Amino acid sequence: MARIKPQALLVQSKRKKGPTRISFTSIVFCSLVVSLIVLSLVATYRHWSHRSDEQKESALSTFEDTGAFEGAKKYDLPGHAVINTSKGYITVELFKEGSPEIVDKFIDLCQKEHFKGMPFHLVIKNYVIQAGHSQDLQAAEDWTSKVKIRSQLVTSPKHEAFMIGTSKTKDSKGFDVFITTAPIPDLHERLTVFGRVVKGEDVVQEIEEVDTDQHYQPKTPVGIINVTLKT
Repeated sequence: MARIKPQALLVQSKRKKGPTRISFTSIVFCSLVVSLIVLSLVATYRHWSHRSDEQKESALSTFEDTGAFEGAKKYDLPGHAVINTSKGYITVELFKEGSPEIVDKFIDLCQKEHFKGMPFHLVIKNYVIQAGHSQDLQAAEDWTSKVKIRSQLVTSPKHEAFMIGTSKTKDSKGFDVFITTAPIPDLHERLTVFGRVVKGEDVVQEIEEVDTDQHYQPKTPVGIINVTLKT
């Protein structure tokens, strides 16, 4: 058996213990794999981040649209009514903010033509005119007694002339319309005011001047022909 020289054994040992070399192709391949993983993570993050922002914007847009719709619904309601009477036209500004429920009811009745052909059945000079379908003589006496009491009061008026309102009485039938022709201090106790005359005060005064009987009912018929709503 041939003997191996010590120098040959040393060279052979160094070759076995030397570090294993990695090829250039392997390095490139691993770099590409790592790069793809990083790019995939970045793309996933951007996708979910963008989706979250879209959801927030969508929720905010929905909220703003809802608010805008409610606001539009509120402010698109008619703000004026033109009452066409047998004496002429009376333009009324509606208090949408001050009396929203009564204004809504008034608008609904206008659309149903509730006031078409409604007569002015109570005319008290320097006080109030009333349009309605009821013929309650006791109501007239109540109003005239208020006139006598009012003449004895020395107070600042809480309501101006040419205000429009409806009765607060729960058992009142229908929806009567009252238009004041003078400042009335205690008007708020009897009526819910929902508007004021802005044009046609002379027409109100002309109705006020018609001849009436002992019950303050016009001797000659005068009434509402129709009511037109204006935004």
